[in-house]
Amino acid sequence: MSTLTETPARTPARVAPPPTGTPPPPRRRSLWSVVTALSVTLALTVVVAVSLGTITIPFGDVWAIVGHRLSPTVFGSLLGEPWWSDTRDAIVFESRLPRALTAAVVGASLAIAGAVAQAVTRNPLADPYLLGVSSGAGFGVATLTVLGFGAGVAGIFTLPLAAFAGALIPLAATVVVTLRAHSVTAIVLVGVALSMVFSSAITFVLLVLGDVHQLGTVMQWLAGGFGDATWLSLIAPTVVLVVVGAVVVLCGRQLDLLLTGDDGATALGMNVPRFRVLILLAVSLLASAAVAVSGTIGFVGLLVPHLAVFLVGRNAARLIPTAALLGALALVLADIIARSVSGTTELPIGVVTGLVGGPIFIAMLWRRYRRAAA
Repeated sequence: MSTLTETPARTPARVAPPPTGTPPPPRRRSLWSVVTALSVTLALTVVVAVSLGTITIPFGDVWAIVGHRLSPTVFGSLLGEPWWSDTRDAIVFESRLPRALTAAVVGASLAIAGAVAQAVTRNPLADPYLLGVSSGAGFGVATLTVLGFGAGVAGIFTLPLAAFAGALIPLAATVVVTLRAHSVTAIVLVGVALSMVFSSAITFVLLVLGDVHQLGTVMQWLAGGFGDATWLSLIAPTVVLVVVGAVVVLCGRQLDLLLTGDDGATALGMNVPRFRVLILLAVSLLASAAVAVSGTIGFVGLLVPHLAVFLVGRNAARLIPTAALLGALALVLADIIARSVSGTTELPIGVVTGLVGGPIFIAMLWRRYRRAAA
């Protein structure tokens, strides 16, 4: 009689748990889901911005007025005769809608400029202001306003040119440093120094060459705002955003290579100094077009790219569109807050972004370094 021996069943090997304090790898979010969610949120936020004000207009009326303006035949057959007054029509389409869209365009431009500046310098604190570009653009606008060429309809065309010309001055110094020093740290230091120089130059121009009226006008403009936004003033920053934004997205592979360091990018056949000059020129275009219509607005170019990295990672093809939508959404929300805090006085946008963005950025830094030290 044969004896059957039972073999013990194998127990699956246990996987060792990750070491304590090591964060799990971030789950990769779909770019299309993030872009879709942000686009829908941005559209709804724009409607809220157009609806709110001293005269509150229902959301349905906002959609109807905009649709009727865009396609009177189609929406006329669907909605019938307009039931809203001419005053509400003018408020929505001639005042609040261009203002909300200008805020969105400026926010997207500053966010892209900040994301590109951080990538090209490999510095998480870089933005158009840190590189001196925004201060130079502000100096160009302030000088043109004091000279009397920045008012009226002509200012819609001359102010963007003056802002870009002013931004080219710190850019030229940055280019010289880039070609000679080949140092990212030197680029940032030159930008900080030139930012202080142009801030002082703006004060000098206003106090020495300007009068009291010009001083008040430029100081209010420097604080940031969209009170003078029109459809005509929206053209220049929109064109710059579309063209330069597309170029930056197409250069995403080169931006990713810069994250490996100059030596690594050069070894892969990239002309790092020339590319850095061209991409800083793109930053100057975006920042100057934004500054010309909105004034100086801080923290958008600095904070928003970090939020975009948290959502989709550092890959430029994913980062740039996400940062653009986040920047647009942030600045439209800031404009709503600026108009809603006080019933009699409108806060400058720069005040809102500073008061809100500063604590958020500090909290992000605290969370990041606390996790790194754990």
